[in-house]
Amino acid sequence: MTAESPSPEGIRTYKGEERALRADRLGTTGLLLSVLAASAPLMVVAGVMPTTFGVMGITGQPLLFVILGVVLALFSLGYAEMSRHVHNAGAFYAYISRGLGGTVGAGASLVALVAYSAMQVGIYGIFGFEVSVICSTYLGLDIAWWVFALASVAAVAVLAWLKIDLNARVLGVLLLIECVLVVIFDVAAIAEPGPEGLSLHAFNPETLTGAGLGTALCFCIAAFVGFEQAPVYAEETRRPHIVVARVMFLAIGFAALFFMISSWALTVASGPSGIVGDAREQSAGLLFHLTESRLGGTFTDVLHILFVTGMFAAMLSFHNVVARYAFAMGREGLLPSAFGRTNPGSGAPGTGSLLQTGISVLLVAAFALTDGEPAGDPTAPVLRMFTWMGNVGALGIILLMAAASLAVIVFFARRGAVRAQLWRLAASGVAGLALLTIAGYTVKDFSVLVGAESGSALSWVLPGVIGLAAVAGVAYGLILKRTRPEVHARIGQGNEAFRLEKAAGAGDRPAADRTPTG
Repeated sequence: MTAESPSPEGIRTYKGEERALRADRLGTTGLLLSVLAASAPLMVVAGVMPTTFGVMGITGQPLLFVILGVVLALFSLGYAEMSRHVHNAGAFYAYISRGLGGTVGAGASLVALVAYSAMQVGIYGIFGFEVSVICSTYLGLDIAWWVFALASVAAVAVLAWLKIDLNARVLGVLLLIECVLVVIFDVAAIAEPGPEGLSLHAFNPETLTGAGLGTALCFCIAAFVGFEQAPVYAEETRRPHIVVARVMFLAIGFAALFFMISSWALTVASGPSGIVGDAREQSAGLLFHLTESRLGGTFTDVLHILFVTGMFAAMLSFHNVVARYAFAMGREGLLPSAFGRTNPGSGAPGTGSLLQTGISVLLVAAFALTDGEPAGDPTAPVLRMFTWMGNVGALGIILLMAAASLAVIVFFARRGAVRAQLWRLAASGVAGLALLTIAGYTVKDFSVLVGAESGSALSWVLPGVIGLAAVAGVAYGLILKRTRPEVHARIGQGNEAFRLEKAAGAGDRPAADRTPTG
């Protein structure tokens, strides 16, 4: 028999297991660094921006970051207010459950697990490729990309098993260094502009016309991913009702300003009329090409190294988020109960961390075995693994934000707080419609996003992964509602789930585990 012990909050706990994440472990700075690291600023400047300029042919990328910053700020008005009422490591699916019901919440939980897992696994691909190139260029060693990808999986697993305090410090150091280097480039580009001088043409609304606009929106919104993760850490945050909302707005403001200035600096360095051509010629090497001519080879070499460490920080951040979603789902019965336990020593959600590590190993191995050529296609981890998985994840997160916008409106309407929250609910409605529009463009142009031919099976198979996750999750929610209503009632409730279990009596625990001693 397992001894039952009371907790200060009246939450049922059991000997040898923890059902709550360690509280008061993160302040504003630690949480902000953790969520900003997921956006990998240098990866956005060196990878996403050249792709948007070159593939989509959109010169007005700086203006896109301003527009998306406004949309996401509107979204966060309601999302942040919701975070004051609901503290749950399941964030998106918890909010959606509270507003739209447990069945829809079950669907959202699986979409979140798949989306964040896909984004992290995609980064392993480009990380392995870049480290392989660096070793070949500077050390003369030809080592397959997947060796470095698997090594990084192991390193992330070890760090994730440790305390979040250590992870926040690691993320913070890497993030600050890469941001400083990008700012140095921005200053150099402004001090030594291209042939057209300090042109503001990139902020002209006329630069946003063309067929590539919808797809460019998809690319650019992915650069902001990370800010919405703040509520995932609410249970581990000091004064979550204040800190979580503060961090979300700081993260959006920083990302919008940082990416706007950096993308404008790229247009200044190449010239507005030449940026698209340069991006098509240099691809992901555009930033490094521009820094070498202005700041020298040593600076560019350091930038290459920080490009890699920034990706590592993003992988670690996404891993932590996936582990916490799995923890929340295990605690509420959507996954086996083992996922709802934390490590006694560090308080980390260990089983969820192991799950994400296993998924990463399997997918890296799958891409390594199917990269096209007998000797291995060197571009496969970027053109396939990074692009495919990254866009699948981005689509899932866009849809989760749109659903969360609706959930916020319903949540406060049911509480009779429409008048008190009217301006926040109106902002959520506008943001939800904008996000649904972007999601529609994402699905419509998915073949462009993943570099496939028009009509390719990839254009429906890859977004279909998110659709399948949503349908499977909702179906599971319906099954739980009919066969295990006590579990269905706990979806999205967090620690409150155990108060419900206590009130119900037995819950769904095996009899041996329910029997107290003494």
